[in-house]
Amino acid sequence: MSRVCQVSGRGTSTGNTYSRRGLAKAKGGVGRKVTGKTKRQFKVNLLRKRIWVPELKRYVRVRISAKALKTISLRGAYPVLLEAGLIKPRRSGKSAS
Repeated sequence: MSRVCQVSGRGTSTGNTYSRRGLAKAKGGVGRKVTGKTKRQFKVNLLRKRIWVPELKRYVRVRISAKALKTISLRGAYPVLLEAGLIKPRRSGKSAS
C-alpha cells in the first residue's frame, strides 16, 4: 500500500539535504559553501482513523494525513469525504409513491 492520503492525495515527495562548511558572513567569515548534496524523502504524516459521519450514522475507515484531519474538523466529515469520493451521497427519505 502506497503512502498516500485518501482525502488530499498528498504523498511522499523528494528533495535534497545540503552539507555546508565555512563561517557565515555575519560572523566574520567568507560565507557558507555547499560541499555536498544528498537525495532525501519528505514523508507525509499518515494516520489510520475511524471517522464518525453523523449524516450516515456510521464510521468510515480512512488513511488520512494530519493536515486533512484538520480540514475534516474545520469543514465537517460528510462534505470532505464526499468530495474525496470515499462515501456515496446519502439517499433521500421514503419515495412519494
